[in-house]
Amino acid sequence: MHQTVENLLSIQSSIKSKLLELNERNKIPKIIAVSKTFKVDHILPLIEYGHLDYGENKVQEAIEKWTDIKKQNEKIKLHLIGKLQTNKVKFAVKIFDYIHSLDSEKLAKKIAEEQKKQDLRPKIFIQINLGEESQKSGIMKENLLDFYNFSKDLGLNIIGTMCIPPFEEDSLKFFSKMSELNKLINLTELSMGMSSDYLNAIEFNSTFLRIGSNIFGKRG
Repeated sequence: MHQTVENLLSIQSSIKSKLLELNERNKIPKIIAVSKTFKVDHILPLIEYGHLDYGENKVQEAIEKWTDIKKQNEKIKLHLIGKLQTNKVKFAVKIFDYIHSLDSEKLAKKIAEEQKKQDLRPKIFIQINLGEESQKSGIMKENLLDFYNFSKDLGLNIIGTMCIPPFEEDSLKFFSKMSELNKLINLTELSMGMSSDYLNAIEFNSTFLRIGSNIFGKRG
């Protein structure tokens, strides 16, 4: 068995144990295998094993890596987890099934335009900048309700919220706040938790875990 598959099975086992501990065995979150920067040959063993959800940061890299693979396997779901520039939206809507990084009205309008043109409707998460960090994308939490309503009125398929907590702080308080915010707008999907903190994210109802290095190893 390839190392990446072993790593995935180990993560699934730790998630199962955590859910048993929380008495939430029916709430199994999706694991997004964050394949950004890794070549296709490194990802193929996981595809062959049957894993379906993959995360990429850059639109161009996703097109190059995944266009043929997705034609061969329509069950594969591709997640854009990096910042989306408005000039890349038409390409992103074409290849990504999920966009985790909606962070502005300008971007919302552009996605709405493109999904009409292409007759495609990606599932979208609103990115929240909970740590109020100037270098990170995302809307401020106090603007969430208005922004959610604005995006829904445009016809966007908003399914949940997403955050990347500040690296140097305890992620638990951010996960707790995200869970509250999601309930505020009555959404069930939550994209939070990475290799270092995914078990903590599960405690606060995360439904999509973005795990890269724990599956694929360190990036070069």
